[in-house]
Amino acid sequence: MHCCGNARRTTKTRRQVSCGSYAECTSTSLDNISPSQSIQDGETLVSAAGIFELGFFSPGSSKGRYVGIWYKESPSAVIWVANRETQLKETSGVLHVNNQGVLVLVNATNNTLWSSNTSSKASNPIAQLLDSGNLIVRNGNDSNLDNFLWQSFDYPGDTFMPGMKLGWNLETGLDRFLSSWKSKDDPSIGDYSVKIDLRGYPQAVQLKGTNIYTRAGSWNGLTFTGYPTQKSNPVYKFEFVFNEKEVYYEFQLQNRSVFTRYVTSPSGIAQRLVWRSQTIGWEVISTAPADQCENYALCGINSICNISNTPICVCPKGFVPKYPEEWNMSRWSNGCIRSIPLKCDNSDGFQKYMGMKLPDTSSSWHSKTMDLEECQESCLKNCSCTACANLDVRNGGSGCLLWFDRVIDMRQLLQGGQDLYIRVPASELEHDVDHGRHNIIKKKLLIGIGVGSSILVTGLIILGFATDIWKKKVQNLGIARIFYLKHRPSKMGKEDMGLPTFDFSIIAEATNNFSSSLKLGEGGFGSVYKAWRLWTEDKSLEIIDESSGYKCIASEMIIRCIHVGLLCVQQKLEDRPDMSSVVLMLNGEKLLPKPKAPGFYTGMDLPEAGSSSGNGNQFSRNEISLSILEAR
Repeated sequence: MHCCGNARRTTKTRRQVSCGSYAECTSTSLDNISPSQSIQDGETLVSAAGIFELGFFSPGSSKGRYVGIWYKESPSAVIWVANRETQLKETSGVLHVNNQGVLVLVNATNNTLWSSNTSSKASNPIAQLLDSGNLIVRNGNDSNLDNFLWQSFDYPGDTFMPGMKLGWNLETGLDRFLSSWKSKDDPSIGDYSVKIDLRGYPQAVQLKGTNIYTRAGSWNGLTFTGYPTQKSNPVYKFEFVFNEKEVYYEFQLQNRSVFTRYVTSPSGIAQRLVWRSQTIGWEVISTAPADQCENYALCGINSICNISNTPICVCPKGFVPKYPEEWNMSRWSNGCIRSIPLKCDNSDGFQKYMGMKLPDTSSSWHSKTMDLEECQESCLKNCSCTACANLDVRNGGSGCLLWFDRVIDMRQLLQGGQDLYIRVPASELEHDVDHGRHNIIKKKLLIGIGVGSSILVTGLIILGFATDIWKKKVQNLGIARIFYLKHRPSKMGKEDMGLPTFDFSIIAEATNNFSSSLKLGEGGFGSVYKAWRLWTEDKSLEIIDESSGYKCIASEMIIRCIHVGLLCVQQKLEDRPDMSSVVLMLNGEKLLPKPKAPGFYTGMDLPEAGSSSGNGNQFSRNEISLSILEAR
């Protein structure tokens, strides 16, 4: 799948973003310029593989001119703008790189409207547009593209791209963050920004002005706690780096045939989009905020938001609404307060909450070396400590996060999340939760007993499993064996212990002379037909065989798998997801469109032999296409 090299599509999409009426644009056929060269309005640079293009454009209905970078196949998808705060008012702009390695944009009177910067000495510098969409300035005699003097990825606009770092260089103080456009016609800095908040333990936040609007949360080793489904997969690899020199988040593409971008809009809606070559357009696979619970601190302090609850805001155990009358009127902003004060002694314990988005970490404390037991003990020693959790959920959990005085912006998630321990007095503890230090000691004493018991239980499980397999084999042979014994040749003196065989007449009798009512996908309840029928009747969970053991899986996951399966057998090519989309769908990241009736036949249903009814049911054709050579 490539977004390049299609002149017909480029012409079609250039109505929204014009390059002096894009039809007049000419490419230099180069991906770089030197100090002796320049880019004038109407000319463009194109990256080596033809994926990205740099030139002058006018966004939306604006008449102003800007230097930007866009996908060559989709010019309206602008990923970076140089002079976003200062527009050109005419088409006489020129972009060049000087001998000091600085990019300079000048107007007709040679006044500088925008320029880059560099702190390193340049030697024969060139400006080059890479296939990642990154514009770099480097020394001409240095072929290592990582040794650049300047790069556009350090100064992002509203778009987060693969390979781009979102966060801080702690040595230079450089803060790389996204900022929305003011409007679709104006690329200047808007109201919304996405950045890494360094206060307390680092976390990803979206700001409206200077106030937090939404919060992805802290990194737990796999993902941000607010978005547990956005974990590394065969399409994306997500990484969070936190050391003495840098704190940043980035993602890389594991599948180079996929084109994706993350955009924060002028209205504050953040979307991840993927290019679909079937429809030649961008498809939204995730949106934030997706629901009310993603609005920062919707329920106030010391409260939990759960979108599946009514009302969606609840006070944790040991807490009550600060203003009950307002709370009952769904005015939750004042949150909850403790019903009973903490004793601040060894009698306090922890109420465990599973599947949580962890609270705001801007006033938290962390340790990478503590385990959970040490974390809880440390919390109990500090009377102002309110809650604790593991810093990293990998390998059973490690590290420690502590919150003090209050917790804010908590959420109970429908899928994923991690364990959070909220400190409560002994009187509020349940029998099945951690009870402070007394329970920690008790857990250690029970380890020995647990190990011995587990050996015995494991043996019983293995024995039961083997017995169950044997029974199923006998049951599965039942029908075939009865039918076989009924029709086996009488000359056989002893029972044949090999694989049973059947005459043609026997098979014809079993299928009612090959009746169409028993064909796969019709009256015989083929898997696709049955899934579709039960789906339309809102009985999808009945598809699962109880003997399979999958009834224990969350119903949302089962329904999602069936939903994706139905999308994969749609009649039209553009309705069927490609492999990368399937991965994102199953991972819970992608919005799922409503499936249509499956299209899984390659022709017509022919009348039965000897039938005069002429039952001419026309089933959906499989619209085979070789236009996209991609795994499906």
